[in-house]
Amino acid sequence: MKPIYALLKTVFPSATWNLSTGKKNIYLTFDDGPLPGITPFVLETLKQYNAKATFFCVGENVQRNEDLFRRVIEEGHAAGNHTFSHLNGWKTSTPAYLADVEACRKLVPSALFRPPYGKLRPAQYKALMKKYRIVMWNVLSRDYDSNVSAERCLENVIENAGNGSIIVFHDNYKSEKSLRYVLPRVLEHFSGKGFGFGKIKGE
Repeated sequence: MKPIYALLKTVFPSATWNLSTGKKNIYLTFDDGPLPGITPFVLETLKQYNAKATFFCVGENVQRNEDLFRRVIEEGHAAGNHTFSHLNGWKTSTPAYLADVEACRKLVPSALFRPPYGKLRPAQYKALMKKYRIVMWNVLSRDYDSNVSAERCLENVIENAGNGSIIVFHDNYKSEKSLRYVLPRVLEHFSGKGFGFGKIKGE
C-alpha cells in the first residue's frame, strides 16, 4: 500500500479499505453517477460477466436521473451515498457537509458512504461513522486523470488488485474514455483468474 493510504488508514481506522474473504472476490466501485451514456455502459458491461458492483451516487445526479438510479438497484447492484453535491470535506464546514450527506440520503437510502476525493475532516468522519459504513479503497484506477493513459490505467488496476480489493472507477464523463477501455479488460482478466465480483454490504 502506498504511504498516503497507510497514513489515511491510521486517521480513519474504522473505514473499510478492503474486504478479504475466503472467496476470490474483487469489489468494483463507481463514483459520481448515475449519468446517461456512461452508467448504462457500466451496467451492460457488468452484466456480460455476471458481475455486481457498488455505485457511490451523487444526490444531484440521482435527482436528475431517477430511472437510471432505479435501474442500478433493479439489476442487483449496491448503492452508496457520495454526498448530494460532491463536496470536498476539507473545504466544507462539518455542519454543511453533514447536511449535504443527509440530502443525498433522502434519495439514496443506504448505509454505505464514500467521501468525494476521499477527503474528510476528523469531525465529519466521527459523525458519519455513527450512521454509515465508510468505504474507501486500496486500488485507485485514476481513470479520471487525463495524464494517465487508458493503457496505464489498466496496468495500474491489474498490477495492484487482488483478493478483497476495493477498486475505484468513476461513471462520469471525465473518466469515460479510459473507463470504456479499462472496465471490460479488467472484468475479462480477473474472471479468467477465477475471481468473482461482489457488491459491498452495509453493516
